[in-house]
Amino acid sequence: MSLDSESFAVLFLSGDLMFASRVRAAAERAGYEFRLATSLPETSDDGVRYVVLDLSTRSTLVPTIVEGTAQQCPNAELIAYGPHVQINRLSAAREAGVPRVLTRGQFDQMLGGLFVHQ
Repeated sequence: MSLDSESFAVLFLSGDLMFASRVRAAAERAGYEFRLATSLPETSDDGVRYVVLDLSTRSTLVPTIVEGTAQQCPNAELIAYGPHVQINRLSAAREAGVPRVLTRGQFDQMLGGLFVHQ
C-alpha cells in the first residue's frame, strides 16, 4: 500500500452522528480521509493514522482496543474520550492501556489541531 497523504485516515469509532460531523471536519481540514465505524477494520489497514474511540457509545471495545489497534491499524495513534462524569469508562480505558484518554471537553477543545501528519 502506498503511504501518500491521500491514503491516510482518521477512524472514528462512535455512534454519535452529531459529534462525528465535527471530527470529520477536523480530519478533512488536516488532509485525512474520515471513516465512521462501529469497530476496527477486519483486515489490517496501514493507512489509518488515528483511531478515536468514543467511550460514551463504544465502551464495549475497551478490553480489546489496544491490541486490536496494534494489529489492525499498526500505524495509528489511539485516542479515547468520554464525558467527564463517566469516570469508570475513562478509568477503564486508561487501565486497558489506551495511551491517550481525554474527557469529551478536552477532546473537543483540542480537535482543531489534533490531527497532524505523522
